[in-house]
Amino acid sequence: MDGKDSLTQTMEIVDAFTSQRDWDQFHTVKNLISSISIEAAELSETVQWSNPSKEQVLADSKLVEAMSHELADVMVYCLRLCSVLNQDPIQIMHEKIKLNADKYPIEKVKGSSKKYSDYD
Repeated sequence: MDGKDSLTQTMEIVDAFTSQRDWDQFHTVKNLISSISIEAAELSETVQWSNPSKEQVLADSKLVEAMSHELADVMVYCLRLCSVLNQDPIQIMHEKIKLNADKYPIEKVKGSSKKYSDYD
């Protein structure tokens, strides 16, 4: 695999990996959602007791590797859930970005981290 494969190809690879191991039986919606949450927590754990800057992370190859592995786990489970639910990840991300753009108009939110419900 190289960095040039498509998201569709990656989903097919993940689905084949799962199928070849007879793991479809375990990939229920609830189990996949739980797995996403667990892997996201493991990603958080990589910096649990620290608050490194981007530069500090990039200077620590072991930390970058640990974060990369956990990021991959989160993304693989997200793609697997998309596959199980017949969702196009690109389409649903674009739809969500559009919803977020409507909730967070630039003229109201630029430079602020407030939640949309805290604006006029």
